[in-house]
Amino acid sequence: MPLGGGNKCGRCHKTVYFAEEVLCDGRSFHRSCFLCMVCGKNLDSTTVAVHMDEVYCKGCYGKKYGPKGYGYGQGAGTLSMDKGESLGITHEEPAPHRPTSNPNPSKLAQKFGGSDKCSRCGKAVYAAEKVIGAGNSWHKVGCFTCATCNKSLESTTQADKDGEIYCKACYGKHFGPKGFGYGQGAGALSHTQ
Repeated sequence: MPLGGGNKCGRCHKTVYFAEEVLCDGRSFHRSCFLCMVCGKNLDSTTVAVHMDEVYCKGCYGKKYGPKGYGYGQGAGTLSMDKGESLGITHEEPAPHRPTSNPNPSKLAQKFGGSDKCSRCGKAVYAAEKVIGAGNSWHKVGCFTCATCNKSLESTTQADKDGEIYCKACYGKHFGPKGFGYGQGAGALSHTQ
């Protein structure tokens, strides 16, 4: 114990007597000096965070020394607009967005920013209405239909040939095996002249 009756305060460097002493990180503080270095809030053992020889509340410590970016707020679901300028944190501004002027985007550009074209109507197909069939994109409603009978299709009921889609019945009629014994259903016999 140094001369003068007690330890020296970690903030004001004056003598701290036993009745007013708060211990933190091996140092003594007056209760009235045990404050956050940034916002000045009173601290206790549950709210203090120490960095080097400085004491902070957990909120200011997190803003100054914690991870930065989306999702690192003060609690579950918190999104803070405070960028920490009051703590001496500086941020670089992102470069302005410059859209491409490429009139014929590649498949990669279509996948990550543009939209595919419907194989039936030729209009843009967006993710919410998109169905893939025969290696192409189609509108689920109105375009993902049989090329022959116009019946609405599902991924399990469609068959394809040369980039066009058909229901299984029409596909069988047009592209299935021909001759005796290859009818339209089990045990069917068809006489065509």
